[in-house]
Amino acid sequence: MNLFNPAEDENVSMVHPEYFIISGLSGVPHIKLYYVFLFAVYVLSVLANSAVMAVICLDRRLQTPKYVAVFNLAFVDLFGSSALVPKLLDVFLLGNRRIPFRNCLVYMFFCYTCLSMQSFNLVALAYDRLLAIIFPLHYQVKMTHRFMLRLICGFWLLVVVLVAVAAGLLSRLSFCRSVVINSYFCDHGQIYRLSCNSHYPNYMVSCIYPVVIFWLPLAFILLSYAAISCTLAKVAAVQERLKALRTCAAHLSLVAIYFIPLLITFTLMENIHPNSRIINLSLTSVFPPLLNPVIYTLQTQEIKESFGRLIRSARRRRRGKHGARAKVWTALH
Repeated sequence: MNLFNPAEDENVSMVHPEYFIISGLSGVPHIKLYYVFLFAVYVLSVLANSAVMAVICLDRRLQTPKYVAVFNLAFVDLFGSSALVPKLLDVFLLGNRRIPFRNCLVYMFFCYTCLSMQSFNLVALAYDRLLAIIFPLHYQVKMTHRFMLRLICGFWLLVVVLVAVAAGLLSRLSFCRSVVINSYFCDHGQIYRLSCNSHYPNYMVSCIYPVVIFWLPLAFILLSYAAISCTLAKVAAVQERLKALRTCAAHLSLVAIYFIPLLITFTLMENIHPNSRIINLSLTSVFPPLLNPVIYTLQTQEIKESFGRLIRSARRRRRGKHGARAKVWTALH
C-alpha cells in the first residue's frame, strides 16, 4: 500500500474540489454578536501583544533569554490571531463561507502552526524556570541567548514540518462527496473525513499530532514543576519559597489558560453539542493571545517597571519639546 498516495492503489483519480464550505455554528441564535465579540478580542490582542514586543525591543534590560521566549510567544499570539480571526469573521460575519481548496490548506497550515507554537513556547519558559530554580548557580552559563534561540528555532522547525506533512497529505486525497466542513476554520480532522478514498495516513497524523503538540509538552511542564516543588520543599526559608513561586506565577497562569480548556473540551468531546465544542475551541484559540500579554504585564515586575520607565521617558521628551517651543516663542515675542 502506498501511504502517501492511496488514490493510486485504489485506482481512484484524485479529485480536488474547487472550494470547501465552512458551516460551523449553524442555527445558533444571535451568533453574529459572538463574532463581533471575537473581533473586539482580536483588536485588544493585537494591541497588547504589539505593546509587549515593543517594550522588550526598546528596553535592553529585558533582552534576556527568558524574554526571547516571551517575545516569541507575543509574536506567535499576534501572528496566530491575525491568521485566524479576520478570515473567521469574513466567513461567518460577512457570509463568505466558500474557501478555495488550496487557500483552505494554507489557512489550516498557519492556524495549526501558531496554535502548536503556543504550546512549545510554554515548554521553553518552563525549562527556563526549571534551570533558574534548580540550578541557580549555573543558570547564566546554561541559559544563554544562543541556547534559547536554538531551542525556539528547533520548535519552529518541528511544528512547521509536522503541519506541512498534514497539509501535504490532505492534498493527496480525493473528495467526491460533501465539501462542507463542520468547524470554524479549515480543520484537518473535518477535511480528511470528507475524502472518498483511504485516509489512513491522515488518521495516523491526527493521532500523532495531539501527542507531540499537546500531551508531551504538558507532561514536560508538569514534571518540571514537580521537580521545582521538590527543590523548593528543601528550602528552609519561607520567603525564598514565595519569591521563587512568584517568578513562576505568570507562566503557571499561561499554562492553565492554554491547557485546561483544551483538556475539558477533549474530555467531554463526545458528550457536548457540536456547536458547544466549536465555541469552546474558538474561544481557546482567541483568548490566550489576549490574556498572555496581560498576565505577563501584571504578574512580571520587570515588564511593569519597563512600561513605567518608557512612559516616564516619553513624558520627559514631551515636556522637553514643549519647553523648547516655549523658549522659541518667548524669543520671537
